[in-house]
Amino acid sequence: MPLLNDDINKPNATEGWFAVRRVIKDRFGKRPDINAILFLIGMNELGIFKEKWEKEEKQDLMHIALCTLFEKEGYYKFTHTDEDGWPHYENLKPMPDILFKDQETLLKEKIVDYFMDKKLI
Repeated sequence: MPLLNDDINKPNATEGWFAVRRVIKDRFGKRPDINAILFLIGMNELGIFKEKWEKEEKQDLMHIALCTLFEKEGYYKFTHTDEDGWPHYENLKPMPDILFKDQETLLKEKIVDYFMDKKLI
């Protein structure tokens, strides 16, 4: 790890991940796992909040989160919002074929970036 980062205000991956989890725990009272965070990002992007979601809706919310997180990288492109207010994305290229542990690390980095972009951490 370099002594001086190019971006002094950007937390390292571990610090950022713990900051994200802390923000959510403080807001909702539970320490979230990665799936819960994806679910919350999906709800945030959709802009609709309900107490109960159907199983398929939960999967759709997590898909919205993934599309949002990887849109900047050119993997997805927002195409439209349907009549029910749900965003739709086009897959532009396949996700890289990486090991599960590396997928988790990449996903955590993208989540940290999302929270930083939204000025939540």
